[in-house]
Amino acid sequence: MQWQNLTFNQLNANTLYDILKLRIDVFVVEQACAYPELDNKDRHPETQHLLALSTGGELLAYARILPPGISYPEASIGRVVVAPLGRGQGLATPLMQHAIASALATWPTAGIQIGAQDYLKGFYQKLGFVPCSDVYLEDGIAHIDMRYQTAAVQQ
Repeated sequence: MQWQNLTFNQLNANTLYDILKLRIDVFVVEQACAYPELDNKDRHPETQHLLALSTGGELLAYARILPPGISYPEASIGRVVVAPLGRGQGLATPLMQHAIASALATWPTAGIQIGAQDYLKGFYQKLGFVPCSDVYLEDGIAHIDMRYQTAAVQQ
C-alpha cells in the first residue's frame, strides 16, 4: 500500500481521471445521487488529495482535505471513498487517520469539521468526531455535521 498526498497541480491527468471516476462511480452512480461533483474545491491551491494506491498503482481509497474557510470555518475532510477493489481490506480507518493527521499538521489550530453521512456517525465517532448539528438532508441523503475532538477518540 502506498499513500500519496498531493495538491491539484501535482496530480497527473491519469491520476485525476482515476479520482474523478471513483468519486462519480460511487457518489453519483452507486448512491444514485445527482449532484455537482466538480465544485471547484479540488483546484484550490491548499486542497490536499489523499490517495491509497495498491502496489500495482490502482486507486483503492481517496479523501479530499480542504483548508479552513472553504466548506467550514475549520479545515474539512470529504469525498471519503473506498473503491470497490479496496473494500473489505480495512482501508477506511487508516484513510481517515491519514487525513486527520494531514489536516492537523497543515492547519494545527484550525480544527476539523466534516459533513458525514448519518449512517456512518459511529465510524466517525470512533475516530474522534462528535456531532455538532441535527441530521439534515444533502442531495437526498441524511447527513450530520461533526467536529474532531482529540479527547473523544475511543480505543
